Amino acid sequence: MHAIVVYESMYGNTRHVAEAIARGLGPIGAAHTLPVSHIRDTDLSGYDLVVVGGPTHVHGMSRESTRKGAVEKARTDTALTVEPDAESEGIREWLGSVRSAHGKAAAFDTRVDAPALVTGRASKGINKKLRHLGFELVAAPESFLVDKESVLEAGEEERAERWGRTLAEHSAPARTDRTS
Repeated sequence: MHAIVVYESMYGNTRHVAEAIARGLGPIGAAHTLPVSHIRDTDLSGYDLVVVGGPTHVHGMSRESTRKGAVEKARTDTALTVEPDAESEGIREWLGSVRSAHGKAAAFDTRVDAPALVTGRASKGINKKLRHLGFELVAAPESFLVDKESVLEAGEEERAERWGRTLAEHSAPARTDRTS
């Protein structure tokens, strides 16, 4: 199996989750992570599984204005470090540029540890766009949690790696074992 995990990250949390998911996918085959700022011309048809994730901003996927807001927040909060491509196009814009696709896919997000009704979930919008592009979704959208200071909650990286293993199990080609 050949998989890619495409992510958008503001402060590094979504990148850490994407890397953990790729580690979980790894035992089944090659799994690569790629920030959305580097995906533009990548041909997705060579992948058996495409996993896409980003941070939840204002109840959904980030927009140019919310990415700028995240960068501004980091300028006043010295505990936050902005990812190098935080102000680049995000998952929303990239998915809007993909014409059609096929194969298997899954969606994830990072969001504040509060009820989804309050925070929203970027993964739901990502999931919907993946389905409309023609992907077969192999899992329900998944959220990984950060605290109110934008720090990944304890255990979330490990949970992301386990989710990656589950995705691999659901995406691997079926084996036909013959016994005589």
